[in-house]
Amino acid sequence: MACRLADSLFLFTGPHQNYARTQKIASHNAPGILDVKGKIVFQKKIKRQNYLLPVKRAAILRAVAVPVAPPSSSADGAEYRKQLSESYGFEQIGEPLPENVRLKDIIESLPKEVFEINDVKAWKSVLVSVASYTLGLIMIAKAPWYLLPLAWAWTGTAITGFFVIGHDCAHKSFSRNKLVEDIVGTLAFMPLIYPYEPWRFKHDQHHAKTNMLKEDTAWHPVWKEEFDSAPLLRKAIVYGYGPFRPWMSIAHWLLWHFDLKKFRPNEVKRVKISLACVFAFMFIGWPLIIYKTGIIGWVKFWLMPWLGYHFWMSTFTMVHHTAPHIPFKASEEWNAAQAQLNGTVHCAYPQWIEILCHDINVHIPHHISPRIPSYNLRAAHKSLQENWGKHLNEASWNWRLMKTIMTICHVYSKEENYVAFDRLKPEDSYPITFLKKVMPDLA
Repeated sequence: MACRLADSLFLFTGPHQNYARTQKIASHNAPGILDVKGKIVFQKKIKRQNYLLPVKRAAILRAVAVPVAPPSSSADGAEYRKQLSESYGFEQIGEPLPENVRLKDIIESLPKEVFEINDVKAWKSVLVSVASYTLGLIMIAKAPWYLLPLAWAWTGTAITGFFVIGHDCAHKSFSRNKLVEDIVGTLAFMPLIYPYEPWRFKHDQHHAKTNMLKEDTAWHPVWKEEFDSAPLLRKAIVYGYGPFRPWMSIAHWLLWHFDLKKFRPNEVKRVKISLACVFAFMFIGWPLIIYKTGIIGWVKFWLMPWLGYHFWMSTFTMVHHTAPHIPFKASEEWNAAQAQLNGTVHCAYPQWIEILCHDINVHIPHHISPRIPSYNLRAAHKSLQENWGKHLNEASWNWRLMKTIMTICHVYSKEENYVAFDRLKPEDSYPITFLKKVMPDLA
């Protein structure tokens, strides 16, 4: 339990079960969708009008609540999902995938060309990342102090492209030569001080067990038992899954990738090589940066872009798999096709971000098959839209989407998917109530 406690503290949140349920008021269910302020934005009427939940009483539920079950007719179901998507900051919430659809069926619907590796396109992505990162360093060196945040934002986004290149190498979608992939992946991860092989081993498990309650190595919801434990730990969890959530990947990086005990014996040798490369960069690269530019230079040229990278690492990961309607399921209930197609989110970002990050945001096809190179993700997504479009979760990055994730998607509940911290312990949840007040509700 202690190990699980630590895992939950340092990992990101994931989702839960189909559609969350409303609380029972006076032993009657009142189907409705509440926004982050507790106001009803959609309510399906029932025959006994005196049991409708009044708007004024909605304040007792301080998190998003959704109907006990989706309406039965397809027309009502479409309206329900439309209202739900608007409430959460989505453009579309997909229909549940039929139980008889296999992941293999979805993969076979994709054109064969999207799986093809193109060396020119692969190395072009390397050129884009190296050039954009170099430009970022020049911007940092030349910019006056008041423009440094813009330079850091650009450089942090550019170096995220290095991660995506290593990400393709790990999935064997960068080159047909495995040695080339290992070398490029290791080099791409080194400036991020991210050990390539440990990340690869754990990331493979994330793809095999996406949104599986205990087995997924990426982001988990908080366990109720952990949240109810020591007050100090609860406070750390609230801050970590609340205002510090866009940088929680730093904790994930520390927790999962440097402990040899977390790897199988046949993996340890490769893990040690990756760790040696990371420590070499730290013990050689950092002193050189400090020697040339001083401690302030190290902060300007390395630390701030690194924090920018972790902002995107955290944001991409939580947006890809975290929403009130997306479930984490126990292994005996888990369905691969549903988890990868219904449990993954496509999110559009400003074009410059997508270019520098090599379309990592086009994430649904990547979870259908990790062997699709990043430069083919858009073609694969277009095919998915044509064949499985009504089942896709799609959004454009916006304040309401982030507000939903950061103020609602907290503690695991089998019935509701998530229960917000401030519903369970309002007296300990000031960071969450603060975010609800200050984050814009714009979609």
